[in-house]
Amino acid sequence: MSTAAGPLSHVKVLDLSRILAAPLGRPDPGRPGRGRHQGRTPGRRRRHAHWGPPFLKDAEGRDTKEAGYYLAVNRGKRSITVSLEKPEGQRIVKELAARADIVLENYKAGTLARYGLDEASLRKVNPRLIYCSVTGFGQTGPRRDQPAYDFLIQAMGGLMSVTGEKDGKPGGGPQKVGVPIVDLMTGMYTAVSVLAALARRNETGVGGNIDIAMLDVQVATLANQAMNYPVSGKVPRRSGNAHPNIQPQDVYACADGDVILVVGNDGQFAKLCQVFGQPEWAADARFATNAQRVRNIAELSALLRDQFAEWEREKLIAALDTAGVPCGPINNVADVFKEPQVKAREMLRHVPHPCGVDVPLVASPIRFEGEALPIRSAPPLLGEHSAAILAELGYAGADIEALRNAEVI
Repeated sequence: MSTAAGPLSHVKVLDLSRILAAPLGRPDPGRPGRGRHQGRTPGRRRRHAHWGPPFLKDAEGRDTKEAGYYLAVNRGKRSITVSLEKPEGQRIVKELAARADIVLENYKAGTLARYGLDEASLRKVNPRLIYCSVTGFGQTGPRRDQPAYDFLIQAMGGLMSVTGEKDGKPGGGPQKVGVPIVDLMTGMYTAVSVLAALARRNETGVGGNIDIAMLDVQVATLANQAMNYPVSGKVPRRSGNAHPNIQPQDVYACADGDVILVVGNDGQFAKLCQVFGQPEWAADARFATNAQRVRNIAELSALLRDQFAEWEREKLIAALDTAGVPCGPINNVADVFKEPQVKAREMLRHVPHPCGVDVPLVASPIRFEGEALPIRSAPPLLGEHSAAILAELGYAGADIEALRNAEVI
């Protein structure tokens, strides 16, 4: 694995964020010690560290306090615990901000202003600072002071209205996505916004303010379903696994198990028809174009289900792969990590953890110059680097011990 510094190794991040959306938005600096994971006020520290089970097990097989939820989003960081309620703690945060390029926080709107750690206060110590706030509803609007979680935003933002089986069918009704997708997408938008602000600062020398709201993100990621409504005037509904705009795309039952079929254009549909020995379907006026297939999907799907039922799953997948028609199995998570392509791309790695074991971590999908990004360090223990970071700020050992005794760190 490459030992070269990552593309953002020169960037320092002061991470004041909690839970999931904002921690995911921190650009991976590519080497340890460049980003800081800032601890919380007493009683609110690392809340997602305890969102388990499962917890990482130590060398004796006992549960540690390191939850899988926390491990998923905090690698490559250093951890310092600081009480924001105490003036000494506020001073430490300002000293860190003075050396940082980016401050990332996801407290409720106005919270950090009470501690003198809002954008205006920190910009006084660092005019080039990029200050990014990630909240449920943003810094403006009637809900700006309200907390939010992924599940709530999936519901409010319309995602659950288009996710799940059709009403009236077995299992019908609204469903959330099986991963915290709003948190994930908020993290992605946060990272993009921060990188854009860095690029602008390189040109202007001026920092910036970024306001990211989870609800805004969910509205934006309604994507084609969002546009289906104003274009047609019809409210999108749940359609199970079937695509609302492109067909045939659905789950089909073979003789020995289910498969996913994803036909994306007329050419692929014609190839599908050839594999099934039904080339005339591709010329049938009901199915010849995607628009017609969408309009007549009930008839087409009935024909396809009869064909799928005659095939063994692996043989059909192989035949469709050869023909160039996207088709595949429905993997569980264990199957995913056994998938040859996933293994070849080394998407699951193991990194030494302070608990004395190797922690499994899912790799970043980003590759630069053909090289996967290295995982430089495991997610830190709470306060693991407090003394080292304070020493870098110029604090003497006695001063650090006094701060610890006063419960500032």
